[in-house]
Amino acid sequence: MKTFKELGLSREFVSALEKDRITTPSEIQEKAIPLVLTGRDVMCGSATGSGKTLVFASGIIENLKKDGKVQALVLTPTRELAEQIANAIAKFSRHNNLKVLSIYGGVNIINQIRLLKNTDAVIGTPGRILDHLNRGTLNLNNVNFLVLDEVDRMFDMGFKNDVEKILNKCQKKRQTVLFSATLSSDIKPLARKYTKNAVEVSVESYVDSSKLKQIYYDVPDGSKFSLLVHLLKKEKVQLVMVFCATRRNADFVADNLNEFGIMAKAIHGGMEQNKRRKVLEEFNNPGGLNVLVCTDVAARGLDIKEVSHVYNYDLPKTSEDYIHRIGRTARAGKGGIAISILSSRDYDNINNILRDEKLEIESVPIPQFEKLRMNVEKKGFANRGQRGRDRGRGRNQGGSNNRQSRGKNNSNRKYQGQRGNRNFGRR
Repeated sequence: MKTFKELGLSREFVSALEKDRITTPSEIQEKAIPLVLTGRDVMCGSATGSGKTLVFASGIIENLKKDGKVQALVLTPTRELAEQIANAIAKFSRHNNLKVLSIYGGVNIINQIRLLKNTDAVIGTPGRILDHLNRGTLNLNNVNFLVLDEVDRMFDMGFKNDVEKILNKCQKKRQTVLFSATLSSDIKPLARKYTKNAVEVSVESYVDSSKLKQIYYDVPDGSKFSLLVHLLKKEKVQLVMVFCATRRNADFVADNLNEFGIMAKAIHGGMEQNKRRKVLEEFNNPGGLNVLVCTDVAARGLDIKEVSHVYNYDLPKTSEDYIHRIGRTARAGKGGIAISILSSRDYDNINNILRDEKLEIESVPIPQFEKLRMNVEKKGFANRGQRGRDRGRGRNQGGSNNRQSRGKNNSNRKYQGQRGNRNFGRR
């Protein structure tokens, strides 16, 4: 494996990386940094956590000359990712004093307008970038380095047309670097249209089964939350991320966890930026918040370290999204555990995920746990299928220890894909 110096990074840049304890290039860095430094257009298939930020940061830090005009533009899907990238570039470019600015919605635009008058690199979300272009407060005529980060995610969020409008405002004589978790059929046409002789570099999404344990519980409908509380109280956890499918679910789960003595907060796209930032700061500070309930806005890009457990309260639809989620743990050579809690509505999704031969997810027996009565008036229902089941149920109904209503024959029943003749094997 080559060193960063052998990849072409300057002594000052390498020194800055070493101060941050970054000493060994990742696979995507080793493959793509030399291409970026020589000015080639590049299409990269690379998942979150692979080190892709450093790839395009190298092009900005090593090749830009400070002149107060916007020479580099990085488009990214979320505000948190924009901030994270801007902070990383600013930190590693202190030796050449580049002015880096993150711009996104949800905050006052006036301060952004003022700072844009003396900025070398802009990292922003498509909506706010377009807002500045329409106001005439952002000029892209001098952009010679363009990055599209997590293009697939931007497309999923409905930004495809916005992205193309922005690309058409940039000068044609430029270097373009594109990143996507997968270089799928809807990504490549855009890449061909807006890049020149781009080199394609791919790094396979990889889950190290020796470091990351993956398990799932298949529970009766209406029992997800009760099992989640049981596991959170029983497991020796450091930092925990609980993934939900919707904002409403995330709020509901977080609020009810607090009702049962587990300190938790939600983060999702429906929150104001300042509130999202404060929650992340609490989660990243030692001794503070240790359970973060989130939507997929937190599955990619966010700089969250030391996560010991990832819970899938709602299963994602694809193995790619599953890998993004569980990639929040078992990082930097440390171990982690990914726990999925299934009910009947998750069967199609788990079957989709298990078709991925790279994943090793073990079905485990349900432990004995107390059925809890949730506060359904808090924010909504964590499971639409629970609405009728939870109302009027006794405290010990529906859980795996419900001896009175289920009887002895069912007390040790294993919910491992047997209900409804479901088969969770790879097909």
